[in-house]
Amino acid sequence: MESPGPDIGGPYGPYKQSERTSMYQSHAEKLLRSGHAYRCFCSTERLKSLAKGRNGLGLSSDYDRTCTSLPAGESEERASKGEQHVVRLKLPEVPPTYTDLVYGVVGQRKSKEGAHAPRPQLSFEDPILIKSDGHPTYHLANVVDDHHMGITHVIRAVEWMPSTPKHIVMYNAFDWKPPTFAHVGLLQDASRQKFSKRNLALDLNSFRQDGIFPEALVNYVALFGWSHRLGVDQLNLQDLVQNFDLKFTKGNTIAAPNKLFHLQKHYAQQYAEKEEGEEYLAMIDKVLAVAEEHLQAHPESRIYSTSELKERIAALLNVDAKNYTTPLQFVERNAHFFFIEPRDKYRHGPNDAGLTENTGRIADHLKAILPEQWDELSLREAFDNMANTLSTESGPNSEKASRASVQHFLRWALTGGRPGPTLILTMSILGRDVSLKRIEDATAVLEKMRFEANKRSA
Repeated sequence: MESPGPDIGGPYGPYKQSERTSMYQSHAEKLLRSGHAYRCFCSTERLKSLAKGRNGLGLSSDYDRTCTSLPAGESEERASKGEQHVVRLKLPEVPPTYTDLVYGVVGQRKSKEGAHAPRPQLSFEDPILIKSDGHPTYHLANVVDDHHMGITHVIRAVEWMPSTPKHIVMYNAFDWKPPTFAHVGLLQDASRQKFSKRNLALDLNSFRQDGIFPEALVNYVALFGWSHRLGVDQLNLQDLVQNFDLKFTKGNTIAAPNKLFHLQKHYAQQYAEKEEGEEYLAMIDKVLAVAEEHLQAHPESRIYSTSELKERIAALLNVDAKNYTTPLQFVERNAHFFFIEPRDKYRHGPNDAGLTENTGRIADHLKAILPEQWDELSLREAFDNMANTLSTESGPNSEKASRASVQHFLRWALTGGRPGPTLILTMSILGRDVSLKRIEDATAVLEKMRFEANKRSA
């Protein structure tokens, strides 16, 4: 069953504020009749002059209640003739206290005598409820809407705490039961600037386009300013629903993107481990799309066809999802040795004297593995045998090579020395043909380097 709303309808409509104007105006009239509100006919110029004078004295820009002295009949007559005015709420001298679910009892501090501190003379924070164009301000609209829509809990930013007593005054004036309030900290960026709905960095489409998982984003947002005792950060929607409470941290919250990427990696691993499901297939497709776009700039160095590339991406995700943040980052991390043939891979040699002439024998050991047996188990067995052989024996024109030397050479030959999955996994993902070709090419380059070095030293 669909929830009621602006495009669906429901028992609490109309749902668009512009269609509820008459409701707000009728409630403002009730406040006027009960004496809890009054019309203010002061001009903009007078209000600006008043505010300027008060600010010059170091005071807040409050109103002086000049229009409260107008007789009700005169106020009615001037309004009926179309004279421009606003409707203000008349606040009591002592604002009401209330209990906040985050901050506890909130109210005006008391003086040493125990009485509430008096309001500064000629200083009244009477908020505008109806603007001169007849439309409501948030102060009136939120109270009327929340009451008539059956809202029981209001959770909003801490910056609205000073306004909450004003809203409770209205609830009391209408003889309505106020909802329960909870005020939470503001979201700020690394420079402690407040995020707003106009901040493009918070645009939902940008997260979608960047390949952020919906589950990771919900998880990330749910943890803002909220702590729990579960001992883990990765919580799915069901976990969040079951464990959620209003124990928010007092104060503002820094929205650190590193936390989002941390969660993104966790979800990527979870999807990759299952090797099935909508999220897993979508992750592969998104990486494939980015990889195909990336490869357009390197058509001559492309290693695989599209179908082969998709297969390799799936294999790579299965072993490297722990480093996955976005499709673009994942492609940039792996493209230069998993998706394309890097031209600068052998620009610098491995600089390992222990390799000597054993590199050709490394390729021979791996060639013994048949194409249908090229898997992690066979590669690991072949590597162990090869490393043991080369570290204990020497050929007719070669010296012994340590296990570390063999690993060093293979990392250089296969990836150009770049970090990545283990050598066994790298060879498994690259496949037999690509792996052997790179080892043979690297061997030829290394032999040429040695020949030229010997020629210079002769």
